[in-house]
Amino acid sequence: MRRKAEALLDALGSADSELSVLITADEEIRDLNRRYRGLDRSTDVLSFPMGGGPMLGDVVISAQTALRRSPRRPEREMTFLLVHGVLHLFGHDHHKTAQRRRMRARERELMRRLDKDRSG
Repeated sequence: MRRKAEALLDALGSADSELSVLITADEEIRDLNRRYRGLDRSTDVLSFPMGGGPMLGDVVISAQTALRRSPRRPEREMTFLLVHGVLHLFGHDHHKTAQRRRMRARERELMRRLDKDRSG
């Protein structure tokens, strides 16, 4: 995951930024979701921006959710969740209709790039 995060930050032109990634279970991500967003449910990924400086922020990924969604390729699903979470740190928002298509397109572009980096 470290190599994926480094390649992702490089692709986003932020290779000098710092990023914290926590891979955890549904129970812990539910607790964080409840504590920081007021939503008492598990989720796939959470992003916590740091608001400036070299530290970009924190991304929390549920490994259990990734495994449920993609039992044959959970590592690829976790990579997608990393991409999704980091894009939130960069200000992308899929909850606003006008930005949804742009965020989805950027996710696809970055996943292709990360897949290419892995194979090439």
